[in-house]
Amino acid sequence: MDEIALMARPVPTPARPLLGQTVLLVEDSRFASEAVRLLALRSGARIRRADSLAAAERHLNTYRAGIAIVDLGLPDGDGLDLIARLRTATQRPDVVLATSGRDASEVEAAALKAGADAFLPKPIESLAAFQAVILGALPDDQRPRGLRVVGAETVEPDRLALSEDLLHAERLLGDGSVPPGFVADFLRGVARTGHDAALLSQSDMLARRAVDDIRPALHALITERLAEPRVV
Repeated sequence: MDEIALMARPVPTPARPLLGQTVLLVEDSRFASEAVRLLALRSGARIRRADSLAAAERHLNTYRAGIAIVDLGLPDGDGLDLIARLRTATQRPDVVLATSGRDASEVEAAALKAGADAFLPKPIESLAAFQAVILGALPDDQRPRGLRVVGAETVEPDRLALSEDLLHAERLLGDGSVPPGFVADFLRGVARTGHDAALLSQSDMLARRAVDDIRPALHALITERLAEPRVV
């Protein structure tokens, strides 16, 4: 990293160990994004969000993020492709993390092989776990000095973001270019992030069915969930 940039960066502290860092979050779920935003801000980091691969590329062409967190399921492609490109990029972020609402046993190995430094399973809500994964991958000279107090603090985003995610899933389902299997996977991630066991069970069942017969069932599931008073 440029020496002048390092001199100008605020010094991280045990209480705010990511002070001076910029996090680029590539994530299309509003609920998951809000959780990471809260965790990043409490850790002292700035955050920018891209909701697609195309938006991420625009961000990366404009500035260099110190930390990139890439969701593996994105509406315009596979997050693994972006991770693989960042591995050999001239301006590679210091830390590249993969995240997903799918079970880690299904995707973690592929993410690490593509070039991710670590994998963050959803839900991402523990401040201590969030900081530990990032600090474990940061260069020594960017870590805080002194003992870091690690508590059990978690974040809970506004539940309204869950209904925004359901509306987003509905729009994706109406887009003929987005496979229904992707929408089912998106809903699985929403369910894991929101600790919604019923939605997880339903979306997981649909994700495992034949691709050509799940669109009507997905539409019915989304419509039913949006109609529930506790969601909207």
